[in-house]
Amino acid sequence: MQQRSLGGIPVSALGLGGMPMSIEGRPDEDRSIRTIHAALDAGVTLIDTADAYHRDADEVGHNESLIAKALAGYGSDGSRVLVATKGGHLRPGDGSWTLDGHPDYLKDAAKASLKRLGGDAIGLYQYHRPDPEVPYEDSIGALKELLDEGVIRMAGISNATVHQIRKANEILGGKLVSVQNQFSPAFRSSMDELQYCGENGIAFLPWSPLGGIKKAGGLGEQFTPFQQIADQRGVSPQQVCLAWELALAETVIPIPGASRPESIGDSARASELELSADEIAVLSSTD
Repeated sequence: MQQRSLGGIPVSALGLGGMPMSIEGRPDEDRSIRTIHAALDAGVTLIDTADAYHRDADEVGHNESLIAKALAGYGSDGSRVLVATKGGHLRPGDGSWTLDGHPDYLKDAAKASLKRLGGDAIGLYQYHRPDPEVPYEDSIGALKELLDEGVIRMAGISNATVHQIRKANEILGGKLVSVQNQFSPAFRSSMDELQYCGENGIAFLPWSPLGGIKKAGGLGEQFTPFQQIADQRGVSPQQVCLAWELALAETVIPIPGASRPESIGDSARASELELSADEIAVLSSTD
């Protein structure tokens, strides 16, 4: 597995997104744990989660607890994994998502996440999504306090604009290590943020990085090049998609979600797929 840097720490070039294992349509716990173990077997050392990755109102932190259980059951090698979690999003249990960026809430949420995950500190804690009811500076200020208190080792943000990335890094005293935005062949509007992170040495973690690829057959011509290159290379279009994202900047670390061992195993192999300059250009074209 190719390695990349996140806050100066080497991690696998591809991570595992835990959300599908805990929200609606989730698999049983046994399959989820086998999926996490398959990711570790493939060399994945970054797992992304959030306290909001749950289905029912009374199971906040379901995914965090699931990941902690899977790592504990994997043995000593589980200690090499960087678990990144998030706070500031909530799920009331009716299928909706709400926001709370108040500093006191974020600090309490982080401490609750740490209790579920275990250990001395959270490896990477990310502000999940800006709350329009709370000044952004106040929310990021809570992350700085968590850093200063040693509750978290590194701080990141998610669903952010370039302006918010600059602001967060300023408030954190240059210690912002990651930005997690939606980015995929079907959703390229975060290209400016991806490029900004690449220019400034900040890890960019595309969430839902396979958006559109899973349903490429029904989404039109823009996905045809991914399938064509996949056919030529004898790999899956998902691997081509992830390899393309890896080629966009050295700071890109996609975190594809998975709920089956086979799917994360396939995604992990994208780390070793090197696309040509011509292939990258074709895939990057929006014409």
